[in-house]
Amino acid sequence: MFDLIAARLQDTLDFLQTQGFLNNSLLRWAIAVGLAVVIIVALWLLNLLLRKRAVRLAEKYTSPWFLGGSHVLKQTRSWFLLIVALYCGSLTLDLPGDHGWIASTVVIIALLIQAAIWASALLQFSIRRYTDARMEVDPTSVTTVAALGFLGRIAIWSIAALLVLDNLGVNVTAMIAGLGVGGIAIALAAQNVLGDLLASASIVLDKPFVLGDFIIVGTDMGTVENIGLKTTRLRSISGEQMIFSNNDLLQSRVRNYKRMEQRRIVFSIGVTYDTPYEKVAAIPAMLREAVEAREQVRFDRAHFKSYGDFALIYEIVYYVLTSDYAIYMDIQQAINLDIHRRFEQEGIEFAYPTQTVYLRQQGPGPA
Repeated sequence: MFDLIAARLQDTLDFLQTQGFLNNSLLRWAIAVGLAVVIIVALWLLNLLLRKRAVRLAEKYTSPWFLGGSHVLKQTRSWFLLIVALYCGSLTLDLPGDHGWIASTVVIIALLIQAAIWASALLQFSIRRYTDARMEVDPTSVTTVAALGFLGRIAIWSIAALLVLDNLGVNVTAMIAGLGVGGIAIALAAQNVLGDLLASASIVLDKPFVLGDFIIVGTDMGTVENIGLKTTRLRSISGEQMIFSNNDLLQSRVRNYKRMEQRRIVFSIGVTYDTPYEKVAAIPAMLREAVEAREQVRFDRAHFKSYGDFALIYEIVYYVLTSDYAIYMDIQQAINLDIHRRFEQEGIEFAYPTQTVYLRQQGPGPA
């Protein structure tokens, strides 16, 4: 029985050794496939083990870098592991002609693409952590880092593409020179788009506004929601989204209320012409007291400004020491109520538009 089995195995072995494909026996092909299977399983288990180990180390040492390593390893593609395993298995074979060069080229290209995926994942992880940590305290830097991250990903994939082409035998130097000439032609044909792209870079670097700022552009106003490569989007007070071209936005006068440290307030009131002189002279002091009684306020001046058409005009100037519009309105309301109460107590009347008509008789009248 055992002799029969041994004989059959020997026959099978002889068959595998005598039959072949591409200058390699079937036995060597079977060994190569078996080795590739073992390697891909080992690489998959190693990747899984390293990811779990990185997570445990991150929990133990509270270090973001271990989480970043786990995130990067999670981006390892199955096709990359398969290509590496097949290449390692092919090393046991004697491949004829250019087959060996093709195999090595394929694995190098796969490695370059996978390396670009790893680098891009690490960059995105770093940007996301920075954004989460700095959004509340420094939204300006968040905007800058997000834009630089996009440019960084472009640079990573551009370098990877050039290296892939170089391994394929393409003359990269000549291609870059050709792309430069073609880029000039494209730039002339897409001036508006490139203008918006450059304007986006200017916004990111110069920081006239950042995410969350309340700005006024011409007659439009709203909170900055997104600064893109071509457009900037604002959410208006009434709720709709407004979209501005970056180039047009930078050519406009932009007022940024988020960066206003204090608000200068100027308002006027008028009293009637029949107000007695003593009270006319005392009104500036009343106005000053009404303003200085409020918190978060710095009084500037209050004067009898001019004689109006139907009123004596007083001008009051003060500063609200915050940019919050609701606080300003609460303060102004309290000042108005205080002035109204004081004027009632002093018997001073507010003026309103009036006209006095004088009638004069011309010539002798009727009996």
